Amino acid sequence: QVQLVESGGGLVQPGGSLRLSCAASGSIFSGNVMGWYRRAPGKERELVESISSGGVTKNYVDPVKVRFIISRDNAKNTVYLQMNSLKPEDTAVYYCNVPYTNYPWGQGTQVTVSS
Repeated sequence: QVQLVESGGGLVQPGGSLRLSCAASGSIFSGNVMGWYRRAPGKERELVESISSGGVTKNYVDPVKVRFIISRDNAKNTVYLQMNSLKPEDTAVYYCNVPYTNYPWGQGTQVTVSS
């Protein structure tokens, strides 16, 4: 069964940090590139960061390039997104998935950056 469960979101002040986690079923995690997406209010969902099974990362959104760090624990079938120096424009629902596939989406985790 394909399952993605995101967690770790919340309300944070500008400049703060959060660490998101995504637990994936082994059938889709093992050997695959994993990505973090976000959907901001009124906008399309966008791919933010990805990481290969070997740990090679790629950034897709320039404004987060030096602030967000993606990582994974292959033994735990989990991918993480460390978000630092958060800004109000980072407010969104964050999702993980295998990029460019039709795997079902999880429920996402809400990140709200506000003072």
